[in-house]
Amino acid sequence: MTMLPPPSKKKLGLVIDLDTCVGCHACAVACKEWNAGGIAAPLTDENPYGADPHGVWFNRVHSYTIDALNEQPETTLHFPRSCLHCEQAPCVTVCPTGASYKRAEDGIVLVDEDKCIGCKLCSWACPYGAREYSQVEGVMKKCTLCVDRIYNEHIPEESRKPACVQACPTKARHFGDLGDEESDIFKLVKDRGGVELMPELGYQPVNRYLPQRERRTGQKQKDVKEEILEAEKLPPMLRWLDRVLSR
Repeated sequence: MTMLPPPSKKKLGLVIDLDTCVGCHACAVACKEWNAGGIAAPLTDENPYGADPHGVWFNRVHSYTIDALNEQPETTLHFPRSCLHCEQAPCVTVCPTGASYKRAEDGIVLVDEDKCIGCKLCSWACPYGAREYSQVEGVMKKCTLCVDRIYNEHIPEESRKPACVQACPTKARHFGDLGDEESDIFKLVKDRGGVELMPELGYQPVNRYLPQRERRTGQKQKDVKEEILEAEKLPPMLRWLDRVLSR
């Protein structure tokens, strides 16, 4: 059994905005591209062009339809899933060889593939389904928060963030130190009411999800239409301007 280090002051992690994620899978593709040549390489695929393609992906995006409820319209929720780098990571404590470990300096959970025997105990222990088993290499793999990128002094500072964050076209993914109460990412979670997944389990995942905002109801849409009709009461000059801008 592998021991966890004392809780670190620095807690690097992701914050994912479920309100602005559009399910484009850019995060998954960028992650695959970067990590196919990085510290966790290779991310192998099997039968990629056949009837049953499968392989190793650190980021996966699931889409769900949410029924209309309490005057809220039916919506689609896109839910990105990857390792949450738990404070009390169960995948680490069940590892018999010490291959799964949590870094004391920044809280990132990693896998030492030289020690991994592919027993899959970590994947069974993880309630979030964040572990990936490589059939080709016979070892476990997982999100590294692009540790070989975020500390790389040979690339521009603005690029020192996980590939998934860099690639997101809607800026739905954020990266930073969630242990720093003065950081932008900590304040974002506080302002938007960010939540952790299944807190009742006690694993204390570092990553947070920002909930969807309430959508405009039909009644509010009607109110907007009535305000537009009131434009006929505007002075002549403003009515002309309104017509020009409405073309």
